[in-house]
Amino acid sequence: MNRARVFSSLDGLPPLGGRLHVAVGMFDGVHRGHRLVIEAAVEAARREGGCAGVFTFWPHPSRLFRPEDPTRLIFGAEERRELLEAVGAGFVVEQPFTAEFARWEAESLVGRLRAAMPGLRALYVGENWRFGRARRGDVSLLVELARREGVDVVSLDRVHVNGDAVSSTRIRGLLMDGALPEANALLGFPYYCRGRVVPGRQLGRTIGVPTLNLDWTPDLAPAFGVYAVRVANDDGGAASLPAVANFGVRPTVDGSGAPVLEVHVLGACPFGRGDALRVEWHARIRGERRFESIDALRARIEEDRREASTYLASPDSGYVAKESDDGVDA
Repeated sequence: MNRARVFSSLDGLPPLGGRLHVAVGMFDGVHRGHRLVIEAAVEAARREGGCAGVFTFWPHPSRLFRPEDPTRLIFGAEERRELLEAVGAGFVVEQPFTAEFARWEAESLVGRLRAAMPGLRALYVGENWRFGRARRGDVSLLVELARREGVDVVSLDRVHVNGDAVSSTRIRGLLMDGALPEANALLGFPYYCRGRVVPGRQLGRTIGVPTLNLDWTPDLAPAFGVYAVRVANDDGGAASLPAVANFGVRPTVDGSGAPVLEVHVLGACPFGRGDALRVEWHARIRGERRFESIDALRARIEEDRREASTYLASPDSGYVAKESDDGVDA
């Protein structure tokens, strides 16, 4: 797969060549609905022998307008670029969402895009996309403005799963609830994170369950608890391995400090300190809780291992966690 060219602004954008088909949006999560928009641009560019790209923003507008309570993002900038590239974007323009950018009038957007990308052929957006100062612009205005510039607009309908519209907001809520199968269904792929293995306290080894501590600080933190996951080297060179992970503050053995992600491979573990790993999250087995003793914790971990192994062996089994969140120490 060819790597996407990434540009930090429209300003000084080099010639991109050919007829350009550009998807526009924030694309947090690059979920099923986002991919429909981007894939439409990719397919049109392929038919015309042109180039497909994405015009997006960073950081999220809430960082400017609600710095005290910004929207927590599903993925970081690096993961978003990776996902956009995987859909087929040949280039990505990450416009800084500054106070100056927020003051752009809606009527100026298409002209600015056309000036920066003279080969612009068409823009692709979701049906509910808004743009410009105070979000005054909608798809109808975009069509009108684009027509003046000789640019087409393609508006894609929202995608629905099980009767409900797919949205980043819904996915965030599901992740915060620990509802991984549901979140993954809306994403269209397993939620994942990446981190490097760092030294831990090695408490797991003392109870026969060695774990890999990952250096990972998410913007949007999934619910604390124990999860069925798959883990692999981040370079993608080998198949992923079944594992069980704990994300939280470890109330039985620690209970203080920042949340930690620990991964225990179900079988021989080829990973070690310093390795960069990718973890796919598939299902939450239970919430994090405090046990009365290390022996009780050890017994529950054995049950967690069995449940994770069973789920990962048959991921379409409609798994539902058997334990409620009552008593979760979060």
